[in-house]
Amino acid sequence: MTSAAEPPQARPAAPAPSSSYRLQLQPGFTLHHATAAVPYLAALGVSHLHLSPLLEAAPGSTHGYDTVDHTRISEQLGGESALRALAAEARRHRLRLIADVVPNHMAVPVPEHLNRPLWHVLRDGPDSPYAHWFDIDWTAQTGPADAPGRGRVLLPLLGDRLGAVLDQLAVDGDVLRYHRHELPLRPGTERLPLPELLARQWYRLAWWRLARTELNYRRFFTVNELIALRVEEPEVFDATHAVLLRLYREGVLDGFRIDHPDGLADPRGYLRRLAAATGGTAGGGAYVVVEKILTGEERLPADWPVAGTTGYDALRRIDGVLTDPAGARRAADAYRAFLGGGPEPARGEPNPAVAAARRGRAEMTGPVGELAAEVERLVRIALRIGAAEPAYADHAPWQLRAALRRLLTDYPVYRPYARPGEAPPPEEFLRTVREGSDDPTEHLVAALALGELGRDPDRDEFCVRFGQTAAAVAAKGVEDTAFYRWNALPGHNEVGGEPARPWVTPAEFHDWCRYLEQQWPHSMTALSTHDTKRSADARARLAVLAEQPEAWAAEAAAWSAALGPGPDRDADWMLWHTLVAAWPITPERLVAALLKAAREAKLHTSWTAPDTPYERALEQRARAVYADPGLLARIEERVRALAPHARANTLAAALLHLTVPGVPDLYQGSEEPLYTLVDPDNRGVVDLDALAVRLTDAAAPRPGDLAREKLHLTATALHLRRDRPLGAYRPLAAVDLSGEHLLAFARGEDVVTAVTRLPYGLERAGGWRDTVLELPPGGAWTDQLTEHRYPAGQPVPVADLLATYPVALLTRRG
Repeated sequence: MTSAAEPPQARPAAPAPSSSYRLQLQPGFTLHHATAAVPYLAALGVSHLHLSPLLEAAPGSTHGYDTVDHTRISEQLGGESALRALAAEARRHRLRLIADVVPNHMAVPVPEHLNRPLWHVLRDGPDSPYAHWFDIDWTAQTGPADAPGRGRVLLPLLGDRLGAVLDQLAVDGDVLRYHRHELPLRPGTERLPLPELLARQWYRLAWWRLARTELNYRRFFTVNELIALRVEEPEVFDATHAVLLRLYREGVLDGFRIDHPDGLADPRGYLRRLAAATGGTAGGGAYVVVEKILTGEERLPADWPVAGTTGYDALRRIDGVLTDPAGARRAADAYRAFLGGGPEPARGEPNPAVAAARRGRAEMTGPVGELAAEVERLVRIALRIGAAEPAYADHAPWQLRAALRRLLTDYPVYRPYARPGEAPPPEEFLRTVREGSDDPTEHLVAALALGELGRDPDRDEFCVRFGQTAAAVAAKGVEDTAFYRWNALPGHNEVGGEPARPWVTPAEFHDWCRYLEQQWPHSMTALSTHDTKRSADARARLAVLAEQPEAWAAEAAAWSAALGPGPDRDADWMLWHTLVAAWPITPERLVAALLKAAREAKLHTSWTAPDTPYERALEQRARAVYADPGLLARIEERVRALAPHARANTLAAALLHLTVPGVPDLYQGSEEPLYTLVDPDNRGVVDLDALAVRLTDAAAPRPGDLAREKLHLTATALHLRRDRPLGAYRPLAAVDLSGEHLLAFARGEDVVTAVTRLPYGLERAGGWRDTVLELPPGGAWTDQLTEHRYPAGQPVPVADLLATYPVALLTRRG
């Protein structure tokens, strides 16, 4: 078999998709189910199936990101034979496959023997041939009693302190058992007394609460059950990618989605190795996108050999352009008032959303923060550098910790991309600290993070680890903490979002579309994913509330009053938004979402320190809604009142997603309205058979049936994309008083998209009135959604154009 490091066998370059459809494979929806769905997905109009991770995962995994075996396709999903059958059926219908790849980590499964490389490391320690696979800082833990200088791995899996659970440990041959855990024993230690046996292992069993301060292996963020890989090592890359690359060479797979590249030691180096392994350096190669979270106006590094991102940058722009800027500002005031707070911050004070993000980052890196162990690893490296080089000595551990916390707290994006041995990339924040800080320790830390102080193993490692740690701090401190704390407009608290400025002006939107077309024309675009906290249609409802913030806040206050005093006002705000976003929703789904939000916020309760009375009160309040018929009626009436405007937002977002530059990636089930919440709510099995039946007559007019309207729009736009390449992006302007409510653009000379924005405001302004849209000159135009025709060379009244749908997709032959 060809090694992943060897030049790949020639195969034609994988074509870029016209669109893709994400399928969440799991025991309830296997590769066999996916194969049965191929005819429907082909009829829907997609070109590629986008599959969640395929390699063997922990038993019962519903997501696949907890890989245990890189040598085989998951038997839980049907195995390689089922994948090949899916690929063959897809090819028969002119579809291709994209696979999700998880290069950053593997599972620490239960039982542990399921991960054979890790099992060998736990048994044989640093002498294991797999020891270099895993990102373990052996120096951080004292080694076994007979080799104290060689280190060992902390395993924080005990339910209590070691002394309290000794009687729950049992030796069984060459295995140590603790409940469902099975751990290998170091050869020759099986017959030792238990205390001595434990002291002689290459791992240290510990209470799970010690992980945040003493853990010595890198994780996926703060998940102890996911141990990081050193995929920067060629042998590790080859071993962990061999099956997927073989399937690519054999034509089973055509592209890859790369999960969490910011966790890697060298994202660019990894992507270049992947490109070389798929023939990308020879003009061919796989279609590759990366789950890179871009913050603000941050751009994807131009030297990454990829087609683009997985699309969260598109989500922010599409949601943003459908958000009322003035309403969003007033919504923040209404939120503060609902909480009992004062007006907006004075000039010079940070925006509350920005302040929440900074606090979230700071808490992650504090003395007992969830990422304190990662900070300590950087401190140890810096101390070794100082010990070896007098010029960098005498920075006390507490000074290094403080400097690291300040830099990681204030870092403005996910991470820097400095590489040892290369000139530092453009890096404003660290450069400013390096050149302007009065703190010598901050100056040192910034210089090390930039890789500017020369090279040796420790200096190289510091540069790498700082970037990896910064990414974890950003992810956990912002999207998994701050985005659950500042909830003025919860629909904008998505990955890559900007809650402090959730709107995007039409001009900014057009600029971004042109940038994407010029720089990353085949980048994915997304609206709903397996990681969105609320699906696109749930957010479409919430966007209407941003147009009526005072009325909504008053209604929310009335609902709270109807229930009486609750655990806290912010929890009420989330309760009412969640009910409106996902209505109708069962009490079980509602309670699960609220509890997760409260635990992630970490203000009153958390995953690691649950406050049972608070959580019980939160659940009781949520369930009390369903026991109040009058309140239920008010909620239903509010959702009905929002429906016409939410319909406009839903269809506008869908059509923008399907016609802007890039490759639209549809999440399973989102071709119809989907009102799901944060995982696991958004990862359930979708009834694709039922969707296939409804697709057969989706084009038939059914006034008031949003599901059929969205399905018809989606299929129409997908077929258009598949049948013809969309041309150059060009904004179009509406003329007259209501022009701000129309967003329109041309794709080449024969496709025009027009959508309604801010529909509640449009209604209050009296509708479209005399607003017209100047269509590009040439032949007559046909709206593909309604089949209405419009003559060439004449301004089209928008009231006529959008009489049936709040959006239009115009085409012509020419």
